[in-house]
Amino acid sequence: MTATVEVEETGEAGGTGRAGATGEAGRTGEALLQRPPAEVRHAGELAALRAADDDPRPPGWQLSLRAARRFIVGDEEAGISRKFVGNVSLVERALVTLATNRGLMLVGEPGTAKSLLSELIAAAVSGSSALTVQGGAATTEDQIKYSWNYALLVSEGPSARSLVPAPMLRGMAEGRIVRFEEITRCPLEVQDCLLSLLSDRVITIPELDGPGGLVFARQGFNVIATANTRDRGVNEMSAALKRRFNFETVLPIADFATELRLVEDEAAALLRQSGVEPPPRRDVLEVLVGTFRELRGGTVRGERMSTVMSTAEAVSVAHAVGVRAWFLRGEPGGAADVVACLAGTAAKDSPEDLARLRRFLEQEAPRRPGPQWQALHEARHLLAD
Repeated sequence: MTATVEVEETGEAGGTGRAGATGEAGRTGEALLQRPPAEVRHAGELAALRAADDDPRPPGWQLSLRAARRFIVGDEEAGISRKFVGNVSLVERALVTLATNRGLMLVGEPGTAKSLLSELIAAAVSGSSALTVQGGAATTEDQIKYSWNYALLVSEGPSARSLVPAPMLRGMAEGRIVRFEEITRCPLEVQDCLLSLLSDRVITIPELDGPGGLVFARQGFNVIATANTRDRGVNEMSAALKRRFNFETVLPIADFATELRLVEDEAAALLRQSGVEPPPRRDVLEVLVGTFRELRGGTVRGERMSTVMSTAEAVSVAHAVGVRAWFLRGEPGGAADVVACLAGTAAKDSPEDLARLRRFLEQEAPRRPGPQWQALHEARHLLAD
């Protein structure tokens, strides 16, 4: 079946949609993309790593394990940027898991860069991160494996021409990594359609006769799934499916300086993309990140938010602060903008979280040293009710 099913090859990505990622920024089509995939953002680095990669590669891989690790965690001497801030041993274990043909399950709190890590790994291993299934209550088996062009199906009957391959079938036929985001959001019966795929490495298409009814996985195929720990129990995975995966937990960033640097870099990139000229102010970001960390951990009087105060959310707030200040007043954002942008992210629709945030601004912010903490306290009236 792999010889008869025609699937569109994604090819090698070229160029970049973000300044500084590969040195080829500004190319018209890519510059207009809001978020190019990892293989486009870092195409120059991937090409350089492939050209210099003399290490042995697992079958079907575009990079060796060592080159893939360098792509993800960075190599300053070789000019490779660090893209994932986390434990290097986690990245190594993840790559080894995929090289042994075990599925990889990344679990952790929301906003801990599980999806980013899966995207980077897929780009390094397969040269493409585009084969993705987004899990949800409405996800069906057709969206995972294959469906049909019903006009052709009616006129010609079941055939390779009327078959519409979904990410899993394409991944198996092309020998690529498939990403399954938020797998525990899917119904159990949908999750379990992966059992035979991961065990037998074959998709059966009963509508097609003969050898065309079987799609066998090529070397390089595997699955990276992600799940939020807060979603456990929504649709808990079956024991049989869990046995097909190695589980790795992605933890929040423990170090303040590391998280601050990450928020600063990511917010600066987003602001440039949004047409904001000045970079974010570091003293304002220190207040923002400090607020997120204290409310996230409940270190102050047990005021832990039920909302996930993740690093990704901090980046979103920093982005909103810069956009608000620049387009409304023509200046970099300050502590007052932080307060104005916090409620929608931190409190969402929880009155208890809004009350916790208000108490923090009223009682704890003025106890912190520095003018920006004082400004945060003085702007507490901007917090929406």
